[in-house]
Amino acid sequence: MADIGAVINNSCVIVCCGSGGVGKTTTAAVLGLEAARLGRRAVVVTIDPARRLADALGLVDGLAAEPQRIELDSRPGEASNGELWAMMLDTAATFDGLVARHASDPDQIERILTNPLYRNMAGAMSGTQEYMAAETLHTLHGDDRFDLVIVDTPPSRNALDFLEAPGVLARFLDHRAFKLLMLPTKGGLRVLGAAAQPILKAIGRVVGSDVLADAVAFFQAFAGMESGFRDRADEVVALIRAPETSFVIVASPRHDTITEAVWFAEQLVDQQVDVSAAIINRTQPAFGQGTAADARAAAKAATGELAVLWGNVADLRTLREAEHEVISPLGDAVGHDRVTLLPLLDSDVHDLDGLHTIADHLFDRS
Repeated sequence: MADIGAVINNSCVIVCCGSGGVGKTTTAAVLGLEAARLGRRAVVVTIDPARRLADALGLVDGLAAEPQRIELDSRPGEASNGELWAMMLDTAATFDGLVARHASDPDQIERILTNPLYRNMAGAMSGTQEYMAAETLHTLHGDDRFDLVIVDTPPSRNALDFLEAPGVLARFLDHRAFKLLMLPTKGGLRVLGAAAQPILKAIGRVVGSDVLADAVAFFQAFAGMESGFRDRADEVVALIRAPETSFVIVASPRHDTITEAVWFAEQLVDQQVDVSAAIINRTQPAFGQGTAADARAAAKAATGELAVLWGNVADLRTLREAEHEVISPLGDAVGHDRVTLLPLLDSDVHDLDGLHTIADHLFDRS
């Protein structure tokens, strides 16, 4: 069983990864709640606008694009000076803030923010959400209000884009085609003809219109900002790969989500990133000590209602053992001592009490 408490105590950043629908956002909130209980100042960043999470955190108006502090009532016998904050990623607003940070003057900010190509890129371009999630992580990591940032990433396959997006941006800024687009002279625009057409056509396909003029205007308005973006991207890459950044894979006990989790764990290993823990939500409870075979034997030895009850226990234990077989490949991939199972609850999480219930199971507070 993974020591999730140690992961919280030893990390400055926790990245939660997993398929959609496995409880990843709720898990991120629970980790933040426990961090606050341990005295840390944690902020949870989610890409999921689900109303249910906002309700669970007591946010009547929903999650905002800026960190909001969550009012936490101390449980009986507990006292903590920790804090929990939460926010939802706003891709366009984050992109605008990045432009404003690196522009040389208000006029340059205005030229970029009002450019039609930029407006399409900020909201629709592939990879923008993932890069802005990484950018938000970097910004919050440098915010003195917080000593732990917990990121709820997009579903697994896209989460790799979250890891790779800063490096992709840095490589793009160094690409010859980009440098040609940045040439401000008429001579430079003539050079654009053959060399830059492929990239402009690619941009046109993304935004769905012929944007050649807008593209040229955008890249020339961008002049002088590329070094700031490149340096920032390099810093984000370094933070993601830093020892104090932990990766937690979240899954459920189904073949598809475990297969996805194993694939993602292997991709992380290929990128020299270690998996700190794997959390499997909604597993069958243990129903006492013993195996399904033990329960079946007890059912045969019993009579009447007791035999029926033992038969039910045997069926439930059979389901649990089948789940363990499904989960086993993930343990093989990340280490069985890093896998924690959370039981299926009798109701959905819809308030802080529900988050506390999950935390009690996750941190073995019986």
